[in-house]
Amino acid sequence: MALLSKINSKAKADNNTGFGTNANSYGGRFVNKDGSANIEKRGLHFLRRVSWYHTMLDMPRWKFLGILVAFYILVNLLFACLYYAIGVEYLEGIATTGSEWVKFGKAYFFSAQTFTTVGYGHISPNGVMTSALAAMEALVGLLSFAIATGLFFGRFSRPTAFIKFSHNALISPYRNGKALMFRMTPYKNTNFTDAEAKVTLGMTIEENGVMTNKFYQLDLEMSRINSLSLSWTLVHHMNEESPLHNFTKEDFESIEGEVLVFVKTFDDMFSTTVAARTSYMFDEFIYGAKFDQMYSENESNTKTILHLDKLNSYYKVDLE
Repeated sequence: MALLSKINSKAKADNNTGFGTNANSYGGRFVNKDGSANIEKRGLHFLRRVSWYHTMLDMPRWKFLGILVAFYILVNLLFACLYYAIGVEYLEGIATTGSEWVKFGKAYFFSAQTFTTVGYGHISPNGVMTSALAAMEALVGLLSFAIATGLFFGRFSRPTAFIKFSHNALISPYRNGKALMFRMTPYKNTNFTDAEAKVTLGMTIEENGVMTNKFYQLDLEMSRINSLSLSWTLVHHMNEESPLHNFTKEDFESIEGEVLVFVKTFDDMFSTTVAARTSYMFDEFIYGAKFDQMYSENESNTKTILHLDKLNSYYKVDLE
């Protein structure tokens, strides 16, 4: 009950967050640092609860390309094995004498030529089974490349909020008091306008002998801006209206809490609204610090330079 006395009585709990109130049903943080929900779904077969299209769109670029290359190699390896099993004598252009590995290699490259519909003509099928297998592989190749092309288009054309958040949130001096601060910045050549941010505080507290999740909307000094071109530092003044008003450094170190950040902005390039999310656990707060400035003028004072490498840069200050 000690924590309840710490929370400002003027702060009203928000029951419309979409997160459950039963703390015993939750494990870890509510939202991961990358903005994804910290949830593992069970109760259905794996193939039914996973959307492969969304999975392929969301996975890292290196993994996506790796899967495509691996699929290409394995499919050709499978068909090469089938051609070899039928017999290389039914593939005109492959000598029936010599090393078996050389024969298999030529069958593999014939498979690759058929799969990609290149068809150099040096090797050709001869026989009903080999011709039928080649026709089937050509169909599989056409369908596979159509799917791969769609995935490539989906990955490149999907509107994305290219926004990075600072790794830590800071408790900084502000207006003769304290404020919770964290910042974000666009990191690619995009044009964002009409940016809006909402911040929710979530804490696990004991209420009437039961562990409960409590959520509070945190008021921001500025929750909307017309243009998101430089860095944007979100500031929540820990004044008499804030649920964090009475919190000390020791409270942030001992209490389990999380700040959820939701940002949406308009992307001029795609003419649509995009969203970004992240969260900060209390142990990711830096007590008594201020952010370094991220931008400055260039040498000729004709442009503003945005230093993306300074997004997480801060310096310690005396808060007491």
